[in-house]
Parts: sequence; structure tokens; C-alpha cells
Amino acid sequence: MPGGRPRGYDPELALEAAMLTFWTRGYEGTAMAELTAAMGMSAPSIYAAFGDKEALFRKAVERYMAGPGAYLQAALDQPTAEALARTVLHSAVEAVAGENTPHGCLVVQGALAVSPRSAEARDYLARLREDGVTCLADRLSSFPAADGLPPGSDPSALARLLVTLVQGLAVQAVSGVPREALHTVAGQMMTCWPRRAD
Repeated sequence: MPGGRPRGYDPELALEAAMLTFWTRGYEGTAMAELTAAMGMSAPSIYAAFGDKEALFRKAVERYMAGPGAYLQAALDQPTAEALARTVLHSAVEAVAGENTPHGCLVVQGALAVSPRSAEARDYLARLREDGVTCLADRLSSFPAADGLPPGSDPSALARLLVTLVQGLAVQAVSGVPREALHTVAGQMMTCWPRRAD
């Protein structure tokens, strides 16, 4: 006997559409009507498949972190502290100023608006950003002396500096600054990165 009625949508394509919509408009700025139009699904179908708007947003952010936002993991795998920093900055530029994706960063701009309706989404993204700082600080602290930071460096402060720069690059990208100019900014920052004297 055949199973239940087949779905009339592709869940991966629907979630991709939701991610791009939230990425473009943010959590607060995205109305359910925009999600239904982008995803090709009715509101009841979205609720049944993905949960409420906040649950859908979290799933969209998870998709972003596994796709366009996955550059942090690649940076953590670099063999030196300097290579880590360079990878974070230049990969962030490619993510926030891509040719075929919205400009900016979903995790940075997704829920910056302050209102009771967006508080949980805002706090969720704030935790993700702090997790990024922690991961970077832990990795910067873990390099052998020859590959790491010079004595007296503060890995936590440098990790927060990198995250702050990524956030600034995202805002600049949304403001229309060209990708090449953002790569120049990233390169300029690397001239200031602390290096061992030996």
C-alpha cells in the first residue's frame, strides 16, 4: 500500500530560499508572506515542516553556518596563527560580498533590531558570535610556539578583534563597498598582525 501523500516541495530548496530571505531582510524584517512566496509553500505547510518562524530561522542559520559561513572551520584548520587570521579575513570577504548571494552576514545582521519579537533570535545570534570568539581564542592559544603568537599576545583579544573586523566587513559589504576594496582592508589588517621576532 502506498505511503502518505508525497510532499509538494523540496525541503532543501525551501530551506535555502528561507536562508536567502532571512539573509537579505533579517529576522524582524522578514514577513511570513515573504517566506511563503520565496519557499513556494503555504504558511501552514511551513509550520508543519519547519516549525514557527523562529524555528525556521534557526534552521536557516544552521544551513548558513554549514555553507557560506563555514569559513571559520577552514580557518581553525590552518597551520599557523597568521594563516588562521588571513583565512578568516579573506574568506569572510568572499562570504559577505559574494557575487551570487546577498551581501552581509546572516549571523551579524540577522537580528540586530531590538524588539520583543526579535529578542530570542537576537540572543541566539549573539551566542553564535560569542562561540566564534571562543573557538578562535582557543585555537590561537593552541599553536606551538614556532607557529603561534609572539610572547605577550592576548589570544582572546585578538580573537575578538578578528570577529569585530569580520562584522565590520559585513556592514561595509551591505553598504556597497566592492569586494576588492574589502580584500585590501583585510590585507592591510594582516600587516598589523603580531609576529614573532624570531
